[in-house]
Amino acid sequence: MPHKHHEHHKKAAEHHEHAAKHHHEAAKHHEAGHHEKAAHHAQLAHAHHLHAEHHHEEATKAHHHEHGDKR
Repeated sequence: MPHKHHEHHKKAAEHHEHAAKHHHEAAKHHEAGHHEKAAHHAQLAHAHHLHAEHHHEEATKAHHHEHGDKR
């Protein structure tokens, strides 16, 4: 059974990938002059960054908890 921190690392990576896709979409829409669509994708990218950060923090906590490090 995988450790809890492994799942959080996977989720963080998935959110980073989604964020990157939304950044690409935002850039494409901005270049085409579709600023509302660009802003929408930029907001989605930001949300994915926040979720990735959360999973990173949870992975760190789980790692320290599972391995006895009380940081």
